Amino acid sequence: MCTQRFLVGVIFSIVLFALSFADETCQSPYMPKIVGQEDYVYVWTLGDPRIGDGSDKLVVVDVNPRSKTFGKVVHYVSVGGRHEAHHCGFTDDRWYLWCGGLDDSYIFIFDIGSDPRHPRLVKVIKDFPERTGLVGPHTFYALPGRMLITGLSNVQDKGGYTGLAEYTNDGRYIRTIWMPRKLKNYEGDGYGYDVRVNANLNTMLTSSFTGWKLYMKDLKDVIAKYIPKGEDKVYKDFGHLFGNTMVVWDFHSMKPKKILKVPGAPLEIRWALQPNHYYAFTSTALTDKLWLIYRKENGEWDAKPVADIGTPDKWNLPLDISISSDDRFVFVGSYDGVLRIYDVSNPFKAKLVYSEKVGTQINMVSESWDGKRIYVTSSLLFNWDKPNAEHFLKMYTWDGRKLTHVFTIDFFKEKLGRPHIMRFGQEDFYKGIVRDEKEASSTAQLD
Repeated sequence: MCTQRFLVGVIFSIVLFALSFADETCQSPYMPKIVGQEDYVYVWTLGDPRIGDGSDKLVVVDVNPRSKTFGKVVHYVSVGGRHEAHHCGFTDDRWYLWCGGLDDSYIFIFDIGSDPRHPRLVKVIKDFPERTGLVGPHTFYALPGRMLITGLSNVQDKGGYTGLAEYTNDGRYIRTIWMPRKLKNYEGDGYGYDVRVNANLNTMLTSSFTGWKLYMKDLKDVIAKYIPKGEDKVYKDFGHLFGNTMVVWDFHSMKPKKILKVPGAPLEIRWALQPNHYYAFTSTALTDKLWLIYRKENGEWDAKPVADIGTPDKWNLPLDISISSDDRFVFVGSYDGVLRIYDVSNPFKAKLVYSEKVGTQINMVSESWDGKRIYVTSSLLFNWDKPNAEHFLKMYTWDGRKLTHVFTIDFFKEKLGRPHIMRFGQEDFYKGIVRDEKEASSTAQLD
């Protein structure tokens, strides 16, 4: 599925490397970047039974300021039913977008490249649990010709023990790699959440959260029954109900090298992007901290908290982070509705330099590669969203000192549902990429 199209895409991106990039900063190094102003934001949206058709959907928003439909929804594809729409990711050639449901573990594959303004659903994978032994496909991470998928749970007990699933780009299952529970002298929990690769260091990082039995419960019940109170909340292991570790892997061999203690559910991972910056960041949802994962001079990996995110006992719940391409800023979206921006020029001493109340709650934060545009969405999980939460996509500009609001799309008013993750698209990227007849025929039969 990625022969001629992939090679052309790579050449295209290399030729234009000297120009300003507008791609998201969290994408796989095995994907060609899009160049210039992004045209579309694709929003994977959780259905709400009170809104529209009630189904999960992929929503296309025009974000090119030169367009007559700038800041408007121009297309959407409803997938039928609610599957707990959560995360999605492009294949390595950017032609297809894989989107997952955390409840029934369905995976929806959309053709983006044929018509970026009007993507279409071309395949649904319904046997992810049966094939992989995993439940809750979360991160979709592009590898050469393959898709690496993190699970949040497992088939046997639907707890937090889980692994990574590997698929071909055309949707064929390859293997499952289980998370380590113990490694040499390091104790782990075997939980999973995000995955990110630093190709230059041959290093992969995974983080951890919780299993289906908890993330599908009402948040009030989770807090009342499972979250420790008072001072014990900060470093308690949460009764092994939530992840408290990150794993450092040898990427080429897919073998775990070290288990790091990172208490309180470390979620999204963001590698530093500049040469000779051998570190990454994550945030811990239950302990409200920004953590640094770094390689020491002796080559060993370690982790340490470098900033409090709000006040740790106020249940701020930092959920998503984005790092600027110059490694200067980290943007943190939190359940308390505040977008916080940290100066991480010195990664060991993160400094809060800006914060703004964006909504009742916010979740995902996506920044353009040139650092000029920030997009924010609202929804976390259907049973964890606040009852009175607004549901929106908001766009801001960032000049290095303050945010300036550009537009808001009210997803409830538009009868679309609850917006979660975002991915960028651009018309010009796909121009000149020719698909051979055999490949086109194979794709037509995906569904």
